[in-house]
Amino acid sequence: MKLTVHLLWLCPLAFGVGIAMTFQTAINSALREHLTSALHAALISFSVGTLTLLLLVLFFTKSYPQWQTLSLLPWYLWFGGCLGVYAISMSIYTAPKLGFLTFSGLVLFGQISMSILLDHFAWFGNERVPISWQRVCGAVAIFVGVLLTLQR
Repeated sequence: MKLTVHLLWLCPLAFGVGIAMTFQTAINSALREHLTSALHAALISFSVGTLTLLLLVLFFTKSYPQWQTLSLLPWYLWFGGCLGVYAISMSIYTAPKLGFLTFSGLVLFGQISMSILLDHFAWFGNERVPISWQRVCGAVAIFVGVLLTLQR
């Protein structure tokens, strides 16, 4: 991968996703304490997120997909929202019990493990990047880090 100004600009944006996800988990977990249900907290989170997305689409896009285009999408592309429900609901439920550091480490380990497979098999049209010992060692290092966070 060639280092460019564009790539340098993307790095802090990606770092910001990690910060946002941690805040989101903490906020949603606190919301759960008030509502006593991870699913209720997730519903409020998704409702506010849906409203925010609706406003962004209305104000910042000029065209919308046609129904014909939507009807031709492969079936599996409709399940991203279901995965989001799982991710948000389980983060609300597990993060307060595990601690935010351990939770975040496990999420990162899961992301890295799945990313190795996505890259290796070039699923969803991405460029194929074979599994290598360096990539596996990186994932193992993250897992060892997670094990260290379990000690309190």
